[in-house]
Amino acid sequence: MYRLLVAQVLLSCWCVAQPFCPSQCTCEYHGRSDGTGSRSVLCNDPDMSDIPVNVPLDTVKLRVEKTAVRRVPTEAFYYLSELRYLWITYDSVTSVDPGSFYNLKVLHELRLDGNMIATFPWESLKEMPSLRTLDLHNNRLTSIPVEAAPYLVNITYLDISSNKLTTLPSDLVDIWPPFSGVLPSANASQKIVLGLQDNPWYCDCRISKLIELSKMASIPVVLMDQVLTCNGPENLAGVLFQRAELDQCLKPSVRVSATKITSSLGSNVLLRCDATGFPTPTLLWTRADGTAVNNTVVQESPGEGVRWSILSLHIITFKDAGDYRCKTKNVAGNAEAYITLSVDGVQASTPSPPLNITKRPDDQTVKHMMK
Repeated sequence: MYRLLVAQVLLSCWCVAQPFCPSQCTCEYHGRSDGTGSRSVLCNDPDMSDIPVNVPLDTVKLRVEKTAVRRVPTEAFYYLSELRYLWITYDSVTSVDPGSFYNLKVLHELRLDGNMIATFPWESLKEMPSLRTLDLHNNRLTSIPVEAAPYLVNITYLDISSNKLTTLPSDLVDIWPPFSGVLPSANASQKIVLGLQDNPWYCDCRISKLIELSKMASIPVVLMDQVLTCNGPENLAGVLFQRAELDQCLKPSVRVSATKITSSLGSNVLLRCDATGFPTPTLLWTRADGTAVNNTVVQESPGEGVRWSILSLHIITFKDAGDYRCKTKNVAGNAEAYITLSVDGVQASTPSPPLNITKRPDDQTVKHMMK
């Protein structure tokens, strides 16, 4: 009886260390002398077409490599709360759902290199606050939106090499030193590693900061490959970043004639907005909710890098009161300013209907509204 009990205890301990493993994967438990351990799972069956859903809960590292997986679905790993390393590499992935990485709070490393991803859900990075390594090497990315910048601030290893990128938003480059304005401490050893090579970069002022970055020395940013080459325009095709000379883009700024205006009911009002930037920015008037204005607009650019616009409001009514937005934009970024218009006056009230007075037999006077 005692031996049977011991056998059952040993079997239960073995089951804890060796839980069920997906059929197309291999699972390995790495035990430590202190009794703790971690589990890694490798799935590299070329016939695998879906992300496995029954991976052991204590998995720390999951590798899905050289399979036929084409899609990473929503909440594919939500139950793997201990996952720190996730590699989905050299598969056939074309689609990554925005909710794919839900609940991966301790994930440190995400590698998706060697796939066919054209669009990446950058907002999904907020589900991985501990992420420091993001590898998107050798995919089909054509652009990275400026909205991705806040989600990449904590990434210290970013590989976007061997894609189809022609430019990067200036605001994205601003998250890296020295443009970020954050100076590392004297004893800081942490470097930011960037993989930018093998992209068809179009060398105009939009990437002037990137080119400037490639020429800098003794900064906490390390390029995996210093040999970055312009693919266009024609006069710069084949020229190394270090030898390219470009005009620097200037992000637009905007100012208005007044932020608050009060005008009389029925009067005419002019709202003016001025913008500067390089290249010369555009200007657009809207209401605060984004709806277009149907009023007369006059615009002019008296010189390179300068533009002004006047919005004319004729015979204003109370409906014209509210906030007006002047938005300016060029390839380096955008800016906006608001003017609040208040309408002062008394609106004519609708006259009350006449009263009909009748007499009752008891001579009591009754007033009632005419219908």
